[in-house]
This record gives sequence, structure tokens and C-alpha cells, in this order.
Amino acid sequence: MADTGARRRGDRAGYVDDVGSVDKGGPFAVEEEEESVEKIFAAQEVPSWKGQLTFRAFAVSLMLSIAFTFIVMKLNLTTGIIPSLNVAAGLLGFFLIKTWTAVFAKLGIFPFTRQENTVIQTCVVAASGIAFSGGFGSYLFGMSERVASQSNTSDAKDFKNPSLSWMIGFLFLVSFVGLLSVVPLRKIMIVDFKLTYPSGTATAYLINSFHTPQGAKLAKKQVRVLGKYFSFSFLWAFFKWFFAASDGCGFENFPSLGLQAFANRFYFDFSATYVGVGMICPYIINVSVLVGGILSWGVMWPLIGKKKGIWYPDGSDDMHRLQGYKVFISIAMILGDGLYNFIKVLSITILALYKQIRSKDNVLPVASDASPESAAQNFDDQRRTHVFLKDQIPTWFAISGYVAIAAVSTGTLPQIFPQLKWYYVLVVYVMAPPLAFCNAYGCGLTDWSLASTYGKLAIFIVGAWAGQGHGGVLAGLAACGVMMNIVSTASDLTQDFKTGYLTLASPRAMFVSQAIGTAMGCVISPCVFWVFYNAFDNLGSQDSEYPAPYAALYRSIARLGVEGFSSLPSHCLTLCYIFFAAAIVINGIRDLVGKKWARFIPIPMAMAIPFYIGSYFAIDMCVGSLILFVWTKTNKAKAEAFAPAVASGMICGEGIWSLPSSVLALAKISPPICMKFLSSAVNQKVDTFLAR
Repeated sequence: MADTGARRRGDRAGYVDDVGSVDKGGPFAVEEEEESVEKIFAAQEVPSWKGQLTFRAFAVSLMLSIAFTFIVMKLNLTTGIIPSLNVAAGLLGFFLIKTWTAVFAKLGIFPFTRQENTVIQTCVVAASGIAFSGGFGSYLFGMSERVASQSNTSDAKDFKNPSLSWMIGFLFLVSFVGLLSVVPLRKIMIVDFKLTYPSGTATAYLINSFHTPQGAKLAKKQVRVLGKYFSFSFLWAFFKWFFAASDGCGFENFPSLGLQAFANRFYFDFSATYVGVGMICPYIINVSVLVGGILSWGVMWPLIGKKKGIWYPDGSDDMHRLQGYKVFISIAMILGDGLYNFIKVLSITILALYKQIRSKDNVLPVASDASPESAAQNFDDQRRTHVFLKDQIPTWFAISGYVAIAAVSTGTLPQIFPQLKWYYVLVVYVMAPPLAFCNAYGCGLTDWSLASTYGKLAIFIVGAWAGQGHGGVLAGLAACGVMMNIVSTASDLTQDFKTGYLTLASPRAMFVSQAIGTAMGCVISPCVFWVFYNAFDNLGSQDSEYPAPYAALYRSIARLGVEGFSSLPSHCLTLCYIFFAAAIVINGIRDLVGKKWARFIPIPMAMAIPFYIGSYFAIDMCVGSLILFVWTKTNKAKAEAFAPAVASGMICGEGIWSLPSSVLALAKISPPICMKFLSSAVNQKVDTFLAR
């Protein structure tokens, strides 16, 4: 879903690239059922696991996967903030299948069930999730020459440029093994431990509600609202395109807060996407990003800039100059926040697991507090458990599959990345299963996934092991990809099992749907990235439309693991220590004061996002927050029902525009107008020059 190192699992259907959950679940994110859901659906026959895997479900999933991959890729390559698209995926899947069944009703097509809806949701978010876990905005793009050349350091020649063949092959090798790592533990996680998995539960409530008469009526209204704002966002992006003939032109460079503020990256860039993101993200995320922008671009960088020639040499900006402060102080906050949350979630996991083992009734305290026993829930639990345990996935299949894929990967990955020796890969595959279990278990308790933290751990271990003279930067980034994909998909699948448990979808159907969605993503995501990579020559440049900030950050983390601190500018290490410690202290204070006061304390990881790329998107997000706040105050019921649909439409419309804009760029068709803003003094000079 910025890269906190611990991302909330709203993230799989939407990602805040590791900043915390933005999956508020809209009006469907309720804590407990007021009546027996399964009694409402008791008259409906549950299809067999094969009956849940329909051609129409995967046809719709493929269409939505392509659309959502473009959206996620655009967000990934702009700021790295990727909100939850659960509502959009659920609504559009429901709408398209309902349309399908209406068209073919006369042919006796079987009805659309909530199990089939769950299959679509699982497949779509698995496919579009590869755009995040595949590292196209982080570790994978960080390997490229475009990103390496920006650093002007000794590792600048240590790169591997993207190509479709090796990217697709790499993703197929590393994306499936995580699915197999937690399959043997699904009953323990879902039935015995009764882990909550808040995002998976919210998704299940969303799907269940669609298939009640009242929910279907609301869903149709939400689809209409989503479509209206999708059209507005798409047409607005199309209109803006005409005025952006080159870098620095167009509405994206409108100095709405003045030229001085614009020079320090403070301006409203008229992005419908990030206004929508702001409507979905919690208020504290948006405010934290704005506070981080004010602290960095408003205070720190101007002050450090005055030390040019004293702290760092004059010349073009690179990692040895001001850019080094921007990147490494941001990394320090990322690592501090990630370390704190890693220890926090791991401690909660170990403590809860210990209590579970010691408990005689096999119910976690957190589960029993949130799930009071009732006749309705007993009926639901019994029916759900019966269906969940009926279609088993053989343990021998999971274990042998993991070993086989690990063996193939150990032999094959060094052929793709010669710097990544076979024994590095083997160590990662040995370490991965217990880490995948910890991540899936902790995710069930807290809704946090630590996938990117484990990825950074692999960067440091393998990068330091390989060393600078043996391609340690590339080896570390590749190892990050292996670890991150295993750990991320493991928690994703367990979340899907929880969603399937609550909608009576078969675990086998969930596994197959996740696997098919992953296979789709392994092809779709590299192809979509390839379109962006070839369409925009300045992709990854800090001043471009697609700066891909986390590509540079991940590469810098790899450099740090290989080279140590010797390459940092003067006083940069001291500032890094201060901000690393500050991130830990602020997180600790947030936990100590409780939820009531924590909502007023900024989140360090969200603060770190604008340190590198500026605050322009924070202005957009705060505008989205303001719209939601006013709407909630004036009509809370409508805001809760339709705000997620409005936001999703705004995100999707401009996101889909990236497809035709990329095609136009590939065809060398440029916008006809450059709209630029100049100060009066510069304008006078231009007029004088033109008058000659």
C-alpha cells in the first residue's frame, strides 16, 4: 500500500506501500455480525470447489486485473502510496458478473454466488498485488541503469536493466512458493486460533452484503457513483494531458501556493488520483505526510542547502551532496519505524502464540474478546468450519511443492543474477518458512504485514555477505525480491482463507484462484511496467512525472549494506541516528498514550515519504481528507456509504488514463501545449528576448 517495513493488510487489495492500513472497509467494516449471516444464506446451495472456479469469474478477473495493475503501477511509480482498492474490486466484480448473468439469463446460466465473488476478489488482488511485491517501484527497478546512474557512486556500473524475459521468469520462480509455505497451517490459523485477519474479514462482510437484497441495491448505487467519478477523473486527466508538452509544463506544475513554495515542492497539482487517495487514507496518514513535507522541504533542506561548500561540495546534486541527506535521512526513518513495528508485532505474535499453547480452550484472548459466543455465531461457525475442512489441500503437496520450487529457484536464479550465488538463495529459502508463518500469524492479530521489513533484512544480510567487489548491491536487491514475495504471498493467502471461511468459499478454490491470479500478475505486471519503461525516458528521475522514489531508496539501502557509512556526506550519519531514534520514540509514544491521543501524533513512516520527492501529493491528499471531513459532518450516512466509491472512481479514472497516455508516448505523439508559469522578472526577460 510508503515503505514502513510494516504494511497493514488492507494492502493486498490495496497497498499503502507499507504505510499503514487504509482499508477502512467503508460501510461494511463492522466488528461483529448482529445476526446469523449463514441463516440468511441457508437456502442457497454451496457449489463444489470446482463449481466456484468458473470461466466467467476468471474472464472478469483478467479484465479487472489488467485495469488494476495499471492503476497500482502508476501509483507505485509516482509516490509509492497505494490505497486499498477492495471496494472498487468488489463492486466492479459484482457489477460485471451481474451484467453477465443478466445478458445470458435466458440461456439458463447458473446464478452468481458469493463464493464466485470471493474467487474474483482473490484473483484480482493477487494479480494486481504482483505490481507491488514484484518490486517494479522498489527493488527490481532499483537494479536498473537509470536508477544506478543517479547515484554517481562506485556501484553505478552494478546494474541489470529490465527486460520482459527475465522479469517474467524471475516472478514465476519466486511468487508461488509463498503460497505453499502456510498451506499446512491453514486450519490452525483460521479454525483453532480463530485469528481475526481484519482486512480479510472486512472483505468477507463486503461480499456477503452484496448478495443480500438490501446490499445488492446499495451496490448498484455505489457502482453508478463509482462510474460517474471514474468518468470525471479520466476526462480530467485527458484534459490535463493537452497542456503538458514537456517536463515542467501543465497542471502538474501549477504554482498554486506561490513560486517560492513551488520551488520547495509545495503546490496543489490537480491530481484526482491523490485526492481520492486522501479520501481513503486515514486523516493521520495525510497529516503525517504533510508534516513530514513541512519539516523536510520547509525547514531542513533549505538549512542544509546553506551549508553547500562546507558540509558537501558544490556541483550537480547526487548522493554525495544534498540528495544524500534526502535519501539517507528518509531511509533512517523507514528503518527506525520498520524496526519498531517488527519488534512490536513479533512480540505480540510470540506472546499470543505462547498463551494459545498454554490455553486449554484453544481460544486466543484477542479472539474471545471480540467474538462473544451466541447461538447465531455457533451456527455460523459450525457451518463455516464444516465447509472449510471439507476440501483439504494435502500437506504432502504443499511440502513437496515448496521443496521442488526452491530447488529449481536455487539453480535458476543465479543464471538470471550471477551475483546471487546459489547458496544465498538456499539460505533465503531455509529462512523463509518460519518468517512467513510469523508474518501470517502477526497479520492475523494486528493486520500488519512485515513483508518489506523481511525484504530489507535480506538486502543487508546478502549484500554484506556478497560484498562490494562481487555485486553485493544486485545480490541484495535480488534476495529482497525472493524474501519479500514469499513472505507477502503467505500472509495474502491466509487472508484469503479467512475471507473464504466467512463466505463458505472452498480453501481449494481460494488456493487455485490465488495461484491463477498470481500467474496472471507474473505476466501482466512486467508487461505493464515495460509499457511505462519504454514510454517515458525519464522514468525514475526525481523531477519526472514518475520518479519511482522507492527504487532509489531500496538501492541506497543495498549500498548501505555493502559499503557501510563511509560514503555519506558530512554530518549525514549523525542526522540519520537522530531521525532513526526519533522514529522509534514517536512510535513508542503513540503506543503508550493509547488510541485516543495517538490519532494526534504523526506516524514517522508517513512523515518520511515526502523527504525525497516533496509535498505536492500531500496537498492533494489533504484536500481529499477535507472533502471527506466536510461530507461526513454534513451527511455521515451518505459519506460512509459512497465515499469509498467516489474515491475509488477518482483513483481508477486517472490511473486508467495512464494506458492511453503511455500508448501516445510510445507513438511519439506529444501534447500540443506547454503551460508554464514564470515570475514577473523572468517573464520580463523572456518578453525582452522575444522582442529582439
